[in-house]
Amino acid sequence: MPPEPFFSGPGLDRADALRGYPDKIAELTRRGDARELAWRDGIPAIAEGGRLEWQEVGDAALFLGFDGEAPRFSALAEPATQPFAVMPLLAQMHEADAPLFAAAMSLARWHSRHRFCANCGQATEIVRGGWSRSCPACSAEHFPRVDPVVIMLAEYDGKLLLGRQSHWPEGRYSALAGFVEVGESVEAAVVREVKEEAGIDVSNVRYVASQPWPFPSSLMIACHAEASTADLKIDTTELEDARWFTRDEVQGAVDGAEDATFGAPPRTAIARTLLERWLGA
Repeated sequence: MPPEPFFSGPGLDRADALRGYPDKIAELTRRGDARELAWRDGIPAIAEGGRLEWQEVGDAALFLGFDGEAPRFSALAEPATQPFAVMPLLAQMHEADAPLFAAAMSLARWHSRHRFCANCGQATEIVRGGWSRSCPACSAEHFPRVDPVVIMLAEYDGKLLLGRQSHWPEGRYSALAGFVEVGESVEAAVVREVKEEAGIDVSNVRYVASQPWPFPSSLMIACHAEASTADLKIDTTELEDARWFTRDEVQGAVDGAEDATFGAPPRTAIARTLLERWLGA
């Protein structure tokens, strides 16, 4: 079985039981083995060798958890607003640090965009080690949001449906995807999104894997579905193109063959995991 999707995995011990004790968290910042995550150009800094960079604890607003016995923190950094600009750096990251990168990036983005109470408009305060914000005026507590996104392979007669968007690298094709809407199940979202983007009906939706995606804070829910027809009606406001690809074409793309029909998504994308698991099934 291929490895877990990038950004997945356990990461640090998040130590939820300590989040309600600010005095204990403050004590942890003074320990000799405490470290703070370094940031560079709006993302957690990636050192040579692909590991995250750490530094002496300074203005540590966020308690990330424990790496073994050692406490780990992060400043409240202003995150990068253009995720595609950091994709080349992500290709260098060590897989073991990817879950922590995702958590720190998503937390920082949430704090930067939710400084005021959605209930009364008052400025909120950071509580629980940075894992929520509290309103001093109306006592509302706000927690980091996660947006569910379905991403799916549709299969017909041994071929896979893949699409591309105009801003992607030339020749790249990937799985179709879309946000789950209010009052909608994962299965219903898969059926709706494929119908909207490619004009075909799918059924027998099954879950494959999930992945936290920190741009800004999504949960990618990877699925596989069976299509009823190969006749596409592409919504060009959503996709530049969509095509059916054979197993050999998918294998060539994943292998990076010189004569590959298309460019596969990078290893950081759960779409790559979908393709690899389909090939190995």
